[in-house]
Amino acid sequence: MTSVILCAGGSGTRMKADTPKQFLQLGDQPVVTYSFDLFCHMEEVYEVIVVCPEEFRHLFRSPKAVFADPGARRQDSVYNGLLKTKTDLVCIHDGARPFITADIVREAIRNAEIVGAVTVGVPLSFTIKEKTESGFVTKTPNRDNYWEIQTPQVIRRELLLEGFRWAHQRGLDVTDDVTLVELIEHPVKLIKGSPLNLKLTTPEDLVLAQALLPQYLQSYEQTIQI
Repeated sequence: MTSVILCAGGSGTRMKADTPKQFLQLGDQPVVTYSFDLFCHMEEVYEVIVVCPEEFRHLFRSPKAVFADPGARRQDSVYNGLLKTKTDLVCIHDGARPFITADIVREAIRNAEIVGAVTVGVPLSFTIKEKTESGFVTKTPNRDNYWEIQTPQVIRRELLLEGFRWAHQRGLDVTDDVTLVELIEHPVKLIKGSPLNLKLTTPEDLVLAQALLPQYLQSYEQTIQI
């Protein structure tokens, strides 16, 4: 079984809205409740630990729901959620990514059971450049060697705790959760996600999500009706 940590504590300033982006309306429900409902309807998921302010907790209605307080940084919020987990595997997901599918989650869990740490991502489809501080191109890396990282990320609980201990002792900030596992030199496996699994950050992202919603609803509704 797997514990999910659903990160929904951010303020989302780049969305330029009075309400945090994960609680904005997408179709007929808030952004974050799409992934919450999907996780709650998966047999593999034992509990969903929602890291969010108390004022939004009424939105999450399920016997699987557990709550944790947000921290000053994302990694602090994840740590607060981690302390409440009760299973060997922990699946961490951004509340601002509403279009995750059960198939991708199951594939991440299956691989994490074998290798201990997995992240979802997609290969880059565009050219990237490395530059100097003054803005001049120094080289063009081979994009085949680079992936854009998404969530969910699924990690064995003890590995994640060890990674947090290592980072806390050194006062390190990390940008995603598998970085904590990389710091203790444990391998992390990449599995392919979906271009549809976008993270909502700007008003333009929300407009795009509204357009993509009908495409996503078919797989979502199949999962929550099981």
